[in-house]
Amino acid sequence: MKLLTIIGARPQFIKAAAVSREVAKHDDITEVIVHTGQHFDANMSEIFFDQMQIPRPDYNLAINSLGHGAMTGRMLEEIEKVLLTEEPDWVLVYGDTNSTIAGALAAKKLHIKVAHVEAGLRSFNMNMPEEINRILTDRISDILFCPTQTAVVNLRKEGYENINATITNCGDVMYDAALFYATLSKKPNVELPETFILATCHRAENTDDPTRLKAIFRAMGDISADTPIVLPLHPRTRKILAASDIKHDYAHLHLIEPVGYLEMVWLLQHCQMVMTDSGGLQKEAYFFEKICLTMRDETEWVELVEGGFNLLCGASRTRILQNFARARVMHPDYKKQLYGSGDASGKIIAGLLGDSRNQ
Repeated sequence: MKLLTIIGARPQFIKAAAVSREVAKHDDITEVIVHTGQHFDANMSEIFFDQMQIPRPDYNLAINSLGHGAMTGRMLEEIEKVLLTEEPDWVLVYGDTNSTIAGALAAKKLHIKVAHVEAGLRSFNMNMPEEINRILTDRISDILFCPTQTAVVNLRKEGYENINATITNCGDVMYDAALFYATLSKKPNVELPETFILATCHRAENTDDPTRLKAIFRAMGDISADTPIVLPLHPRTRKILAASDIKHDYAHLHLIEPVGYLEMVWLLQHCQMVMTDSGGLQKEAYFFEKICLTMRDETEWVELVEGGFNLLCGASRTRILQNFARARVMHPDYKKQLYGSGDASGKIIAGLLGDSRNQ
């Protein structure tokens, strides 16, 4: 079986690496990795691939810094060329980026089977480009590898049992990755407080709205007066903050440069709790048994909210402070295994092999 994996963002490399480690156990599978270049990252050097034990891409399309339409169109064109050259049995796509929908669409138009990892997730916010990408990718995929039972239910509600697609709850490949990289974590090379909260803030809905950004940073400023907050600051967020009038509100935050994934895992292992507007970090907080305050109005990971692992705060200073007070006395049960048991990658490969052999 020939498998062509399409990825374009750094988190997708980490997820795909977990599956690639499983592929390596099978002599009857050949994997070709295509990096669209969607998220250009100067840190994706030889050191990155060596430290993360991630296979290097066979193709790098270097498509980035374009609008959604132009980027997706260019990817569609270039991925089609690769598919015609490689002639894979399966195209494997991850998540909800422009790379995801472009890869799935290019494959489907060439009648190549598509498998979608992280299928069935829904924020129910159609203003998010990610929501559009994940819905369209689900609709044209042949196997839908869902990370949770909630995702399976979402697909059933949308009628996916009535189309020719296989729905599988395989668990979350990010949990596979978290277990693997937990043993390789590294302390960031910066001075850190002994106890701290780990925070991130980079989503455009927050950084591009002065009112939301001010509320978030004022709340973090209030909290940091009691408990230090370590914030690896995205360059884009740093630039916006520098041009704002709220510098005094976050003067006591421990702002550090962005860190690599192994350093982020170390911070997750050693922090008291997490505050974020990220999608993936909400799950990773759960993996490392830390309560998460999510500074968004909704989340795809509804089971975390329902289980008391994740408190939705929006961008309200009051709600953030109220939920911080709640989180300090909460003790949720982390034994529930909401995202499987760390063997999602094996189930994905078994699913692809099983389907191929049944053709």
